[in-house]
Amino acid sequence: MAQLGELRAALVQKAREHVDTLMPGYTHLQRAQPVRAAHHFLAYQEMFERDQGRVRDAIARADVSPLGSGALAGTTFPLDREGVAAELGFAGVTRNSLDAVGDRDFAIELVAACALVQVHLSRLAEELVLWCSQEAGFARLSDRYCSGSSLMPQKKNPDLAELVRGKTGRVVGAWVTLVTVVKGLPLAYNKDLQETQEPLYDAVETATASVEVTAGMVADLTLDTARLARAVGEGHLVATELADYLVSKGVAFRDAHDVAGHLVRTAIDRGVELAALSLDDLRAADARFDDDVYGWLDPLAAVDRRDLPGAPARARVVAELTRLEAELGKK
Repeated sequence: MAQLGELRAALVQKAREHVDTLMPGYTHLQRAQPVRAAHHFLAYQEMFERDQGRVRDAIARADVSPLGSGALAGTTFPLDREGVAAELGFAGVTRNSLDAVGDRDFAIELVAACALVQVHLSRLAEELVLWCSQEAGFARLSDRYCSGSSLMPQKKNPDLAELVRGKTGRVVGAWVTLVTVVKGLPLAYNKDLQETQEPLYDAVETATASVEVTAGMVADLTLDTARLARAVGEGHLVATELADYLVSKGVAFRDAHDVAGHLVRTAIDRGVELAALSLDDLRAADARFDDDVYGWLDPLAAVDRRDLPGAPARARVVAELTRLEAELGKK
């Protein structure tokens, strides 16, 4: 599925554009810690890279010719199976005529890969829907991927993202159909196998179209960097840094976590962010706080302290982008 490579390239390009854009990272759909927007896009790149590998694996295992298997027991004619397979572009031939006639693993495996592709597309589509909402306001899609409301003229709905999300049940359903058809069949051929063709073609076509649309949406997406910056500065996203600071002073993380939680409650009660608390406020919670703690409360510094493989520090993200650009540029 070449379209997966195009989607990965679009995600890498969007990540390159936003290496220096911070955004809230989430757990439980609650703001958790600041991350680079590039790191967020590259998380989806990882999913689709795995998907591309699964599709290739499925294709590799399907690359054998069943010609010569007959109805179930081969044939008496002196066929050159290997020669015919080579002429047709197959890597080899099947090794058991009974299995070759009754096997639909090639369809099930490919559709299973397509189903997981569609699940990952649905996750990304859901994020685009959330980001484009007025409540979040993190991003915009052009009219090419949106439509207006039939009733409310102010609406701009991310319809294409919603449709990609909605197609997931269709592709997953195709996989369920295939495994259900095959699950009770004795060897070799049974007419039930006729029912494997429609879900196979439908799943591949649906997933392919969804990947193409999603690649276009990613390329079209515009992030509201000012809104993202405000979001990073709200909600005490650097609370973990207070705990980490105390850990660097020799405090057990469990105790440091309690201190940081107390300071978050203090900041909430006062209607301010953690960086607005005075040094006296911090020391009232733990005497080991010093002036240098405020450097830990800078979101950009907090992200760049996470400097290890797979983390969102700038150097790590740039290195990953360079690796991926070289890889995708070769294809």
